[in-house]
Amino acid sequence: MKYLLTGTAGFIGSEVCRALLQQGKEVVGIDNLNDYYDVQLKESRLARLHEFPNFIFRKVSVENREAITALSSEYRFELIIHLAAQAGVRYSIENPEAYIDSNLVGFGNILELARKQSVRHLVYASSSSVYGENGKQPFSEQDSVDHPVSLYAATKKANEVMAHSYSHLYGIPTTGLRFFTVYGPWGRPDMAPFLFTDAILNNRPINVFNQGNMARDFTYIDDVVDGVLKALTAVPVKRHGVMGSSVNDTSACFQVLNVGNSRPVRLMDFIRAIERFSGNTATMNFMDMQKGDVPSTYADISRLSTLTGYSPQTSIEDGVQKTVSWYREYYRL
Repeated sequence: MKYLLTGTAGFIGSEVCRALLQQGKEVVGIDNLNDYYDVQLKESRLARLHEFPNFIFRKVSVENREAITALSSEYRFELIIHLAAQAGVRYSIENPEAYIDSNLVGFGNILELARKQSVRHLVYASSSSVYGENGKQPFSEQDSVDHPVSLYAATKKANEVMAHSYSHLYGIPTTGLRFFTVYGPWGRPDMAPFLFTDAILNNRPINVFNQGNMARDFTYIDDVVDGVLKALTAVPVKRHGVMGSSVNDTSACFQVLNVGNSRPVRLMDFIRAIERFSGNTATMNFMDMQKGDVPSTYADISRLSTLTGYSPQTSIEDGVQKTVSWYREYYRL
């Protein structure tokens, strides 16, 4: 059985891929290695995957229809894990075209590949950003997500709608995973956990938005990988006579699941943990809320837990300590 994993050089993608390879799975990974952030970090992640003989890599952009079609001719996939995307809420304000190309056109190409190969299950990355300024917490898959506050969130909402149509029309089982703030070793340099760790360890000031009055459902990478692998086994099936107003009330073989920690942490407490394990004191620039951002996130993970037994295990203290240790080792501090 061959797996296709897109976004293989990314943070979540590389760790999910490594876990599958360790299980002995055959994985074809694709990534375009774009320069949205440090390409060397992406190549370092890939180097860890090339240690496995059951890994094949192709440098491919998901928005390149001809390249995806060629890949389909070369390999037969039974499962697809689609994690490639143009990420980041703030960058979507500056460069919306990148999100339209990668997240909409690219996802359409992956859906077509799944249809043509009649895959057993397509699991793809959505985002907690779809919840926007939802005042009800914890965020549940039952909640309305009709008012995204960033283009990034809008593209992820669109992905869910596109997937539903393919599940309904062609019987392709699809699962969208709404990831909540993921952090840990090999993390993304554009995200707050990495930015804060980098700045505090190198005695540079950090920007703290909304005057520090923020909370995030920080989820350690190992717990996210566990959620993805468990979701792979929870293949949705077609049901009869089911139709309602929430995303999972459908007769199609389709579902959307939160993947989070379900224990939101105040941003200032997260910063204090980095200070504690780095031995440095942060210099903070307190700033107003940025456009497209939200003050807090909090995941209701009961649906994934009921389906698969998913239960995050990593405390903020352990997660931050491992992240700081990795940073010191990787950047040789």
